[in-house]
Amino acid sequence: MAEHVFHLKAHWPGGRNDSGIIETKNLQTKVSIPPEMDGPGIGTNPDEMLLGAAAACYIITLAAMIERSKIETVDLTMESVGIVDVTDGVITYKKIIHNPVVTIKQENKKTKSLLQKLALKAEKSCMISRALKGNVEVEAILSISN
Repeated sequence: MAEHVFHLKAHWPGGRNDSGIIETKNLQTKVSIPPEMDGPGIGTNPDEMLLGAAAACYIITLAAMIERSKIETVDLTMESVGIVDVTDGVITYKKIIHNPVVTIKQENKKTKSLLQKLALKAEKSCMISRALKGNVEVEAILSISN
C-alpha cells in the first residue's frame, strides 16, 4: 500500500473576522470567512476551497476516463455550484453540482450514451467525492456539444 502525504501550513493571527494565510507546495492564499456568512471576504474561504477541490478532482477524473474511452474531444469545461445551508445557526455544506460541458468532434448516440455513463462514473470515482460521500451530496449534469 502506498500513501501520499500532503502538507499545509496555516497562520491565523486574530479572531473570527480577521484573515489568515494557508500555504501548500503549490498554493498560497489568504483566507477568511465569506461575506455571505458575515465575514470580511478577504481571499478565498473554506467553502470555495471545498468546491474547488471537488471540481478539480471531478474534471480531472472525467478527462482521464474520456481519454481512456478513446472519445475524441475538442474541449472540456465545467461550472460547479456549492450549496451551503444555514439552519438555526448550524452551517452545513449540503450539495455540490458539477455541470461539465464536453465538446466532441463527432456526435452519435453511442458516444453520447458513453459520455453520460462516464460523467456519473467520474463523480463516484473521484477521491474528493468519495471523501464527501454520506455528508455532502455530489451531482453531475453533463452537456454535450459539437
